[in-house]
Amino acid sequence: MAIIKVEDLKMHYKTKMGYVKAVDGISFELESGESLGIVGESGCGKTSVSMTLLRTLPENAEFMGGHVWFNDNGKMVDLTQLSEDEMRHYRWKGISMVFQAAMNSLNPVYKVGDQIVEAILTHYPETPIDEARAKVAKLFELVTLDPKRMDEYPHQYSGGMKQRAVIALALACDPKIIIADEPTTALDVIVQDRILRELKNVQEQLNMAMIYISHDIAVIAEVSKKIAVMYAGKFVEQSDSTTIFKKPMHPYTFLLMNAFPSHVGEKKKLFTIPGEPPNLLNPPTGCRFAPRCPWATEKCGVEEPPYVEVESGHYLACWHPLTEEVRQNELRK
Repeated sequence: MAIIKVEDLKMHYKTKMGYVKAVDGISFELESGESLGIVGESGCGKTSVSMTLLRTLPENAEFMGGHVWFNDNGKMVDLTQLSEDEMRHYRWKGISMVFQAAMNSLNPVYKVGDQIVEAILTHYPETPIDEARAKVAKLFELVTLDPKRMDEYPHQYSGGMKQRAVIALALACDPKIIIADEPTTALDVIVQDRILRELKNVQEQLNMAMIYISHDIAVIAEVSKKIAVMYAGKFVEQSDSTTIFKKPMHPYTFLLMNAFPSHVGEKKKLFTIPGEPPNLLNPPTGCRFAPRCPWATEKCGVEEPPYVEVESGHYLACWHPLTEEVRQNELRK
């Protein structure tokens, strides 16, 4: 049974100009131990998905429909229907999050260890402080931090150490799912690689489900078994990472993959994606990628393609999926 199942989730931001359709009908499910990477350009709605799942939304956000089914020891609970008090039971204990920019996630005037102890005592108030501190020490060891540094302040940590501390904070209440939103932002390449490896090791050791969010498809591919490609508030393609890389069928997926240079193998042609993402106050009719798509036809600009399973486990929303012949011809040009 899935640990989380998301069905047709919609969340819009209300503004003076109208509704920004940030999350506009996405669906996925994850088992324990599985990982999903959500990838797309900045502004496509990736972070809004995580905020909707955790229900940590700003005041102008409005839930428009859908379901988030969470497996609470065999009972499927719809998180969208819970009161705020009820949701607190699942936030951090059921689903927790590693936020962007770790330096902003830690309080600068409290010792790092004390901040994690506080999180444990908030959700498990009956826990003795000594026991909570012992748990934090174990978490530090799990994320390769020296437990002796629990009594230091955030400014005494490097960027990589702060990121590890935030991961320890996310693990403090034994969640079943962790959402990692751009977990390697502002870190150098070597530290990025270490953090990603540690996240993957922690996930495997604890058999948790993970949702990674990034604009970098290469980063996502390193740690995720499944990849969902998001564009303008919608998933346009979703499959296992091997299929996405070897056989991308949506034009946006193909162009996004080939927009980044590779450090290994032969040099390959790089592609640019023309234009810019649409204004989600008034997204295009039909396929939202059609105005930027080199393969778009008249139908693409009029009718929205359905999001359907084209092969086992491979979901796609496109009227003209790319064939192997088309992909190879483009790469040879």
